Amino acid sequence: MRSARARKVRQVRAWDDAADVVVVGYGGAGVATALAARESGADVLAADRYLGGGATALSGGIIYAGGGTWVQRDAGIDDDVDTMLEYLRAEVGDAVSDATLRRFCEESSAMIDWLTGHGVPFQPSVCPYKTSYPTDDYYLYYSGSENSGGYRDLAKPRQRGHRTHGPGVSGKALFGPLAASAAEHGVRVRTGTRTTRLVVEDGRVTGVEAVTLANAPAAVRRRFAALARVSAKPGVYHQGLRRSVEKLLARIERGYGVPVRIQARSAVVLTTGGFIANGEMVARHAPEYPWSQGLPLGSAGDDGSGITMALDIGAASGKMDALSTWRFIAPPSAFFGAIAVNALGERMIDESRYGAALGAAIATSPGHRAWLLVDSELEAEARRQIGTQSVWFQRMQTERLLRIGRASGSTVEQAAARAGIDGSALRATVDAHNRAIEDDRPDPLGKPDDIRRPLRTGPFALLDISFTARLTYPMPMLTLGGLLVDEDTGAVRRESGGVVPGLFAAGRAAVGVCSNSYVSGLSLADCIFSGRRAGTHGARPLPPR
Repeated sequence: MRSARARKVRQVRAWDDAADVVVVGYGGAGVATALAARESGADVLAADRYLGGGATALSGGIIYAGGGTWVQRDAGIDDDVDTMLEYLRAEVGDAVSDATLRRFCEESSAMIDWLTGHGVPFQPSVCPYKTSYPTDDYYLYYSGSENSGGYRDLAKPRQRGHRTHGPGVSGKALFGPLAASAAEHGVRVRTGTRTTRLVVEDGRVTGVEAVTLANAPAAVRRRFAALARVSAKPGVYHQGLRRSVEKLLARIERGYGVPVRIQARSAVVLTTGGFIANGEMVARHAPEYPWSQGLPLGSAGDDGSGITMALDIGAASGKMDALSTWRFIAPPSAFFGAIAVNALGERMIDESRYGAALGAAIATSPGHRAWLLVDSELEAEARRQIGTQSVWFQRMQTERLLRIGRASGSTVEQAAARAGIDGSALRATVDAHNRAIEDDRPDPLGKPDDIRRPLRTGPFALLDISFTARLTYPMPMLTLGGLLVDEDTGAVRRESGGVVPGLFAAGRAAVGVCSNSYVSGLSLADCIFSGRRAGTHGARPLPPR
């Protein structure tokens, strides 16, 4: 429970600005909220601490969608709502109700139409190999575990990773067109504006208090913008650099920021992201995770501030201990035929699963240590694939994996000894793996037969995929929990029951479709889904007091 002091708010009668819907945070969920609210006829003002874009603009730009989108149809992929639903039920679990998950699937195709209508580019080019992220030649792929063991038995595997069309990591190709469309539709945006408090009057949220640089000298605002871009990227990959830049940004805010009060006649919508940038908050809610060794994925704005503001007025939260940690081993796709083992020499998982599943297994393994065992034939095949299957950062990571922290030997036992793994245990693991293939028996961990490879030909190598901090082969991680919301409207729920009048949440500030399990594109798809929901319902006028 929050303290009575923390929940104390003051009534505000004077406002510096006003809108029907005030959106706090302007990334993917924020811009979807703003557009949906404008489509419902509301006057919308969005406030962002930095320049807008948030984690969405830094992302790979993947939207998880199916059920027969126009992209799938043009690519010759036959998909339907029930097939999509069966797969996602296994991934999503109890994160949302079955009715909400079905609605997410049923509205998926129309969501791609909506995004397309607002200028987001897609392309129906199907990736012919399994990968964590396709090259610029392909924009539709298996972005989860659809064709991994167990899942392909539940539902027909179908490509649902819709990558927005653009070079490199294409998150900007998602946010940019949406932001441009929002501007054309009359959404007002205040950048350089940090929201500090929710204003509550007579039991309902009626606005926000913020500090803004809107009236700072132009040179100051240019410097703030330049530093904000550095904080976003490369700051996401170099946390020390980000911390230094954030100190400079805070100094500018202290020197030139002006407090403002913004009235929300209908609703405030929190789309401030998760809290992976707040180490203390992560450690408090997920003390078992070795979070300090991972790469916090997102912007510096993913500090939990929106969640905390809502908790301070009695909001309820959920799944706050849910973190997603990613260890991608492909490309090259040949590595799916390797076996992942822990420090005890035991195999851990069906290696063809999505990288978040492998990351979770490593995070809970002894010492958070893990290795990928390959033989000479498999390694040679993997090396041949690097050039054709990898974008630049994947190539860098694979080259690092093959060279640094490598333990090799002419036998499995020699490689194990050099890695500090019990050789007899690893030999037993390899023999059991090979015998299952030779005897035409199912893989004990469910890996499909067409992906399995016997490991027989020395020399052997154990490639270090452990959970450790390293710039060239990081373990990305993000939080999945947030505020509990009414799944029909997006209204924020109260600890004491019911909802907080006038307050909504979307994206990673709220519990949503991906709050149990993450696959590429599911978070961005949920940002759009939940943002449109919150924007539509938040635009409805509050009943008179």
